[in-house]
Amino acid sequence: MKPFKEEKLEETVYVRTFSSETPESELKWHWDEEDRIVEAIEPTDWKFQFDNQLPIAFDKPIRVDAGDFHRVIKGSGNLVVKVTKLPTAERINRL
Repeated sequence: MKPFKEEKLEETVYVRTFSSETPESELKWHWDEEDRIVEAIEPTDWKFQFDNQLPIAFDKPIRVDAGDFHRVIKGSGNLVVKVTKLPTAERINRL
């Protein structure tokens, strides 16, 4: 079971809501198979962290490339983010 509820807005755009009730133990390090942009829809004190980097605020869109280990760090209230999965062609052009 995933630690968020997800609503699909478009083919590659989703809204994910992480509840303030989510146990921190469910917010695990992971990586994804596609590039994506993650941005907070509402102000939040939750943080985003890439492997071997300090946590960062959700104050601007964050690009997460396929295979990058990352996690979210729980703050107060709910975290609501828009996740835009990028086309495979954009990833291929980057290589």
